Amino acid sequence: MARLPRLSLPGCPHLLIWRAHHGGELFVDASDRLAFLGLLTEAVRTQPLHWHGYVLLAQQVRLLLTPLAEGAVSRAMQALGRSYVRRYNLRHAHVGTLWEGRFRGTVLQPETELLPALLSLDTQPVRLGLARTAAEYAWSSHGHYAGLRHDAALSAPSAYWQLGNTPFEREAAYAALVAQGLSEAAQQRLEQAALKGWALGSPDFVAQLQQQTGRRLQPAPRGRPRLEPGGAGVRQSRVPIPHPGPARPQPS
Repeated sequence: MARLPRLSLPGCPHLLIWRAHHGGELFVDASDRLAFLGLLTEAVRTQPLHWHGYVLLAQQVRLLLTPLAEGAVSRAMQALGRSYVRRYNLRHAHVGTLWEGRFRGTVLQPETELLPALLSLDTQPVRLGLARTAAEYAWSSHGHYAGLRHDAALSAPSAYWQLGNTPFEREAAYAALVAQGLSEAAQQRLEQAALKGWALGSPDFVAQLQQQTGRRLQPAPRGRPRLEPGGAGVRQSRVPIPHPGPARPQPS
């Protein structure tokens, strides 16, 4: 099946997943992770983008970005990928790419899907058994939103600002949501949408997006459409025709 064009629309948050090549690892140590974050910060600042969240895992990177112009996400990721691979290869005497291929991603409805996507990033280390709590894992955006540190490059989405009237209220409310976590179904819904490029949002949101793009935004319904006899272009049922058999000899 032909690969669909990457879904990218200015003004909408994008959940991205970028995986390592052939199950390899993207980071050897903390120095690699710090370098990647520095290069990511530089790539984002050179493009019209809002960077909301991230998590760095051994074999993949997940990001939450909102582009403000067409092609901003692709340009930033291309610059980041090249710069990091060049640095990694020089530092570790490695040859070749680190990435599986192009990054995967989906477009989200800001009002309903952005905050769950951010929670998905920041709870991923706990789900994978890398930390007991999200606060113990240093390589995600959780510390910024829970008030443990300040990442100047991150831009808090409007859904986060609505969690409280003061910084303390917002940080406490977000930490409580992270501790509560997302259901497995919600996690899988976000992940599969990002990997397959399906838009996430209400039917009205998806319909509005459909007017802006020429590609499918959601998977086709499973199964074949119901066939009605005599319908135009409908496959007709096949009725077996009895074979007449050998001719009988006529009496003389």
